[in-house]
Amino acid sequence: MAVIIDTNVAVVANGAWGQDYEDCEQACVTRLLEVTSGEVKLALDDQRRIIKEYRGKLSPTGQPGLGDAFLKWVEMNWTNPQRCDLVSITPIGNLENEFQEFPTDSALEDFDPDDRKFVAVALTHPEKPPILQAVDTQWWDFRDALSRHGVRVEFLCEEGIHRLRGSG
Repeated sequence: MAVIIDTNVAVVANGAWGQDYEDCEQACVTRLLEVTSGEVKLALDDQRRIIKEYRGKLSPTGQPGLGDAFLKWVEMNWTNPQRCDLVSITPIGNLENEFQEFPTDSALEDFDPDDRKFVAVALTHPEKPPILQAVDTQWWDFRDALSRHGVRVEFLCEEGIHRLRGSG
């Protein structure tokens, strides 16, 4: 079994959201530990696009939080087929965040270009693994459109998303 980890899962695991999100933080920590302990594999793109995003939000030194330790683990294991599955995704032209594998659907037109790589990896991987998501409300807004294309998004912090949206 494999999963795709959205960057905000590791950011939340670092404790970046504070006491109001302790349950969310624990859910993120639990899922990161499943990956780093070898219970499940991590799915990534073979050109390190996802890792590049991780590096922009986390510290590869493994300090101070579990999200940072996760990045350090990814850097050490991304080419290990026992720990990570690598898939190729196809950029469209010279565009950095547009991929042939991303669904052509007017309902997804406004989906964050930075997050399209996660969707492309999910649709390219043979298992169609879920994308683990913490507190990015946009994923919630597009969940139905993504689901129509076979993209599974697992919301680890649904209560937190509702709180951020002002509906909970």
